[in-house]
Amino acid sequence: MQPRSRGLAAALFFLIIAAGAVYVIDHLVVDLSAVQGSSALPFVLLGLALLIALGFEFVNGFHDTANAVATVIYTHSLEPHTAVIWSGAWNFLGVLVSSGAVAFGILQLLPVELILQVGSHSGFAMVFALLIAAILWNLGTWYFGLPSSSSHALVGSIIGVGIMNQWISGPSGTSGVDWTQALGVGKALLFSPVVGFVLSALVLLALKFLVRAPRLYREPQPNERPPLWIRALLILTCTGVSFAHGSNDGQKGMGLIMLILIGVVPTAYALNKAVTPEQTVTFVAAARATSATLARYVPEESLQALPKNPRAEVEAYVSTHHLRPATLPALRALTDTIGDQASSSGSMAQVPQAMVDNVRNNMYVASEAIRLMEKAHAPAFSAADAATLDGFRKQMDHATKFIPTWVKVAVAIALGLGTMVGWKRVVVTVGEKIGKQHLTYGQGASAEAVAMLTIGMADAYGLPVSTTHVLASGVAGTMAANGSGLQWGTVRNLALAWLLTLPASIALSALLYWVFRQFF
Repeated sequence: MQPRSRGLAAALFFLIIAAGAVYVIDHLVVDLSAVQGSSALPFVLLGLALLIALGFEFVNGFHDTANAVATVIYTHSLEPHTAVIWSGAWNFLGVLVSSGAVAFGILQLLPVELILQVGSHSGFAMVFALLIAAILWNLGTWYFGLPSSSSHALVGSIIGVGIMNQWISGPSGTSGVDWTQALGVGKALLFSPVVGFVLSALVLLALKFLVRAPRLYREPQPNERPPLWIRALLILTCTGVSFAHGSNDGQKGMGLIMLILIGVVPTAYALNKAVTPEQTVTFVAAARATSATLARYVPEESLQALPKNPRAEVEAYVSTHHLRPATLPALRALTDTIGDQASSSGSMAQVPQAMVDNVRNNMYVASEAIRLMEKAHAPAFSAADAATLDGFRKQMDHATKFIPTWVKVAVAIALGLGTMVGWKRVVVTVGEKIGKQHLTYGQGASAEAVAMLTIGMADAYGLPVSTTHVLASGVAGTMAANGSGLQWGTVRNLALAWLLTLPASIALSALLYWVFRQFF
């Protein structure tokens, strides 16, 4: 791309960014204008928290996306600045079309009481601690040019907050970390680099067997363009990795921003006001059907002696994963309450402001309880009854686990801009310091193709994976398969960053959470 064309592309990208910023500010102002309140402090905290959350995505952009452009830069497929602009644009688009499944999967790691009381002093301390801890670790590893994982850093920060929250609460106990969910996330983060290494090596070997073109497997000459088809493949996979990175990693910022919005201005964001009156009628019918279904699994004597505080009983089940005799009667009573609240309001948008937070928390706890029962297969619901409960859970999630378009646009802007800043340090590590020889066309194509497919599949299943680890391990796998040799000093540093990210971010966020608890 010529300098003039590159300048026009950059100008167009920044014009889109500017239009997106105007869109975000306009919709945020409109949403907040309907919020009643006499104090300006919540809005100050909201602005600060949003800036830090978007700062995390900005850092994530230049930290992780450098991996996506390393292969096209070092194979001369794209000029560096063109590659960065191109990657930033596709990150932007990836965020916009993301589903939100990863966002709320990450939040399920948090203690349930902190999610329900995110607007309290503990909630604010949690948000600031986990975001700042993840940002500090990302900046530190970026400074030393280490491709560490933003996903690992954020997950570790969440675990640190959960552990410290449980320790502070003492013997009375709280839910702490959902270790079952953490184990699932941990498996995705742990095995994705192994998948990247092995599959990239196998793809390269298969490519060498099927395409016998020596030029593809030797170091590119200065100012030499790769063959057209391999160049197209490299640009395609760079595009795919950038898009998948935006779709997967961008969701982490979205989930945290929604947590902030729900905590500070629940009247505007606790419930999905896009749920229509017609959908609300269907929702109420689903609540009634769920109540009748649960009644069939509750002994008659338990139906007559309902718990005094059904939500507290269901919340205890969500915290402990221990099904007690009172759990199902409490869940049935909570379901009836949710149906009554929705029915009396007519639609989610018409729920009185004083009730919004309570309605949202009732739905959140009931949904989590049903999810855990489905996962544990206890009680042993029939297939038809399980489908009834699952349908109601999905409707509650639609009402509470949603992401406004302006939030997606804001995260897309932060991630897209971050992609265009500070990328060089990590690019040099991936392109020059993993293998003893220069990255070849075949190696770049193999590593990028595997990274694109791995991240895309993880996004489809709602699993957070590390773009950094998948691609860096993929490059290492191709170097090993090609007999190029590895620079063990770099491999050692990458492994240390991989191993230390979780414990370091856990310790840092736990300390910050304790400090911020005193401050707030």
